Amino acid sequence: MQPIRSDGPVKRFFKGVIIALGFILPGVSGGVLAAILGIYERLLGFMAHFRQNFKRDFWYFVPVGLGGIVGIALLSAPLEYLLAHWQVIVLWGFAGAILGTLPALMHTASSQHPRDAADYGWFFGTLIISGGLLYTMSDLFGTLPANFWGFMVAGVLIALGVLVPGLSPSNLLLILGLFTPMLTGFKNFDLLGVYLPIAIGGGLAMVLFSKGMDYLIHRFHSRVYHFILGIVVASTVLILVPNPHAAESISYAGVTGTTLAFSGLALLIGAGLGYWMSRLELKYK
Repeated sequence: MQPIRSDGPVKRFFKGVIIALGFILPGVSGGVLAAILGIYERLLGFMAHFRQNFKRDFWYFVPVGLGGIVGIALLSAPLEYLLAHWQVIVLWGFAGAILGTLPALMHTASSQHPRDAADYGWFFGTLIISGGLLYTMSDLFGTLPANFWGFMVAGVLIALGVLVPGLSPSNLLLILGLFTPMLTGFKNFDLLGVYLPIAIGGGLAMVLFSKGMDYLIHRFHSRVYHFILGIVVASTVLILVPNPHAAESISYAGVTGTTLAFSGLALLIGAGLGYWMSRLELKYK
């Protein structure tokens, strides 16, 4: 009797649903979730060596892709509602979930050789530079129109959020003014106006950048992951900091002590959940 496969299609489908969180939740990276769920490196290898690995990996990722589509369709409407009514509590919960994954990411970053001074330099340099760029992005680049071409850019950012663990596309989409229109399009099943351009932009980015990312991960593993850690910390902090330059930034106007208490609780619950998920990944990877 053959043993039951631990990573069957149903499990991969639900992994796709979870990874969809990284497409639409501010502060969450699809790449981090893919890494936590143990499929990031295989996905990166598949995209970087598409012809070589097509037969082996295409059918493996079909359930993941289907789960991602279903996850986006199911989660966009309630997320839009939650952010409209309990923005502060929800965003603090998201931040906690990311903070809970940091120990696992730090372990991954130093898994191939001990952390050295250059790694610290990459981390702190990325933390400062990316934090400044993310905070001033709307001033530097303005907001993008919510049309076909704007959503193609959204697709590129979503793909980069998968290819670069720790990069949260939703944070960037909030800053560029595309996040709420994207959620509305997902909720309304706007296939031609939202789903199609995002799929085109995401597919192009995967094809163009995956090989380079695959090379960097294997050639400069520690440096890349400390770079990722810098982006994770910067983007997580910034989703909790009001930004007058970003139309969809968090707002603490009218927040009561009760809201702050629930926000702190959401942070702790999110951190516990993120830590638990990341420990599962380290155990079963």
